[in-house]
Amino acid sequence: MQGDADTVRYLLEKRGERMLYVFGINPSTANENKADPTMRKVMGFAERNGFDGFVMMNLYPQRSTNPNGLHKERNEQLHQQNLITIAKTFTGTEAPVVLLAFGNNIAIRRYLKDCLRDIYRVLLPHHPNWCQIGIPTQEGHPRHPLYAKYQPLSAFEVENYLQ
Repeated sequence: MQGDADTVRYLLEKRGERMLYVFGINPSTANENKADPTMRKVMGFAERNGFDGFVMMNLYPQRSTNPNGLHKERNEQLHQQNLITIAKTFTGTEAPVVLLAFGNNIAIRRYLKDCLRDIYRVLLPHHPNWCQIGIPTQEGHPRHPLYAKYQPLSAFEVENYLQ
């Protein structure tokens, strides 16, 4: 589902039998026809970890090639539509593998962690298996795929992270 293609993207997906659900921060220039460097890395992590499909979503759906370009304050309408889209995406899914992949960018806007809290609540009924790439950054955030070496995904204690 796309919003205004220039300003908002709710998800980008390639359907498969074994899906990896990924959450980043700022949707970039990638689209259904053209992958950007981050999406190429996401697809590489999915493939190398045994997934044949993925859904790329974001904590906040505003498109910005630079996280510093995100709204200074959260647009509640965008956030609510993001949560609705996420809920629909997970309908009928039990125990999905959910990769948090945003690195230290989550600290750029205060509202981003609140967005993650809301996503966590939406996904609770699905009993997700939260994971990350390798180990957290020095600041304790799940690594951004663009800057990570290919490696197995590891468990991530999202409940502790959100406290």
